[in-house]
Amino acid sequence: MRRLLLLLSLLATPALALDCAKTDLDFDSKRLLGKTENLCQSYGGKVVLVVNVASHCGFTPQYEGLESLYKTYKDQGLVVLGFPSGQFLDQEFDDEKEIQKFCQANYGVSFPMFAKTEVKGDQASPFYRRLKDKTGESPSWNFNKYLIGRDGRVVRHYGSKVKPDAEALVQAIKAELAKPGS
Repeated sequence: MRRLLLLLSLLATPALALDCAKTDLDFDSKRLLGKTENLCQSYGGKVVLVVNVASHCGFTPQYEGLESLYKTYKDQGLVVLGFPSGQFLDQEFDDEKEIQKFCQANYGVSFPMFAKTEVKGDQASPFYRRLKDKTGESPSWNFNKYLIGRDGRVVRHYGSKVKPDAEALVQAIKAELAKPGS
């Protein structure tokens, strides 16, 4: 019985033996209205969809699809990370409480959200600079998406016009979820 319990506990524990320094997630980011966390330590071993978001944009309704993706696949290991940014026509609130209130009230966002972040140019956060270096693509507008595999490495960039339910994106997520953890 003891062996069975040990085996079951090992199987239930996610395989998170990532060397964070060798991933594209080894960055600290401040949560919206929260503390700073290391992305690799918090989300390593998961499939991560990173999205720069904004509350007052024509693409803002994508929050609904992002939340749906998160709820559909989170138990399989997907996490969506939202990074509010005002770099595109200042379409994001300045106040973090307003961002959170907007996301909760209008879209029921339950996936992790981070503090307002610079996502392009010389002032881009180190994490977003890494995403650009790995894909060759910097966000050109709100709701750009970067897919990161369970191994903590960037898989692909998707532009703003790629909706969360787009077949190519969903299939890429499913393919990454099917891969074994590290």
